[in-house]
Amino acid sequence: MSWGDDLHRDEIPPGTLYLLILKTLARSGEMHGYEIADSIQQISDDVLQVEEGSLYPALQRMLIKGWVIAKWGTTAGNRRARYYQLTAAGRKQLAVEMSQFERVIGAITRVIEAV
Repeated sequence: MSWGDDLHRDEIPPGTLYLLILKTLARSGEMHGYEIADSIQQISDDVLQVEEGSLYPALQRMLIKGWVIAKWGTTAGNRRARYYQLTAAGRKQLAVEMSQFERVIGAITRVIEAV
């Protein structure tokens, strides 16, 4: 994890990229990759930045796992883009990822608050 650059952006914490992508798609429905990355960045107040080199391989793995489906479409800027949408399996995985995240955050909180 980096300590942030001049723009105070941090890398996505390890193990949370799937969670962030799944949650973004659950909230917004069908989106292309740039929209997913942009949404995560905006909602995090520019703290979290999803790099292309991480996003597209993660989306490809999610397609293989059946968590998302994709279809080609055209963006508002008239560019060809692959649009991703959550599947039922993706919704189940989101619940798993949320549970694991909450467990880890709870454990970290206990460690840093221990006297």
